This record gives sequence, structure tokens and C-alpha cells, in this order.
Amino acid sequence: MHYDWDEKPDLNITPLVDIMLVLLAILMVIAPNIVYEENIKLPQGSASKQIEKIPPVHIVIKKDLTLTVNKDNFQINSFEDNFYKYSRSLDLKSTVMISADKSLKYGVVMRILGAVKQSGFTEVSLATNG
Repeated sequence: MHYDWDEKPDLNITPLVDIMLVLLAILMVIAPNIVYEENIKLPQGSASKQIEKIPPVHIVIKKDLTLTVNKDNFQINSFEDNFYKYSRSLDLKSTVMISADKSLKYGVVMRILGAVKQSGFTEVSLATNG
């Protein structure tokens, strides 16, 4: 018996690859059907309380410095005091949307924004054209 010391053994991994591909295909078919379920106890909510929609307040500042608040006209010189009185008839939780002409100065818009904040509104937005 003569043994060839230079001979290298061959590893045949083809059956291993075939088996792995079959297992991968089976896993891919079964995986979307696996459902994990965990039972949790949710707290009870109050079904009797309805969420009420609060109408927003729209303030429009035109180029000629006239103000319109929900279709009521105001003068810019006396806006702070008049809006404070007017806001007592509104819900202070409502959203205020300020729309101003783009040619107005920054200080004019900030003056109106400050008057709205001093009246007690917390949700104030500046409207843009975009």
C-alpha cells in the first residue's frame, strides 16, 4: 500500500448549501405567518366625555394696517386694549392664526403677536403661503 502525501482531500459542501437553501426558503414562507400575541390590560377611558372642537381665531393684518379678527374690524393704534376686551368672549384654549401682508414690517406683526399673548392665548401661529 502506497500513500501519496501530496494528495489534498476535497471537501464537498454542495449538500450543505442545498440543505441551507431549502431551510431558508421554508423560513421565508413561514415567517410572515408567525403571530406574536401578548395580552395586556388597558386602562378604562371615560366614554361619556366628548372632545369638543374649539373654533380658531383668525387675525388678518392688511397692507394698510387694518386688522380683522373673525370678521370684526380693529384699528392698530388701539388693538391691544380692544383685543383684550374682545378676547374675554373667546375661549383662551383656541388656536390663534395670524395672517399678515408680507410688505409689513416685522415690528408690526410682533406687536400684534405680543397683544395676543398678553390676552392669554397660548397656541398662536403665523400663517405662511406654503
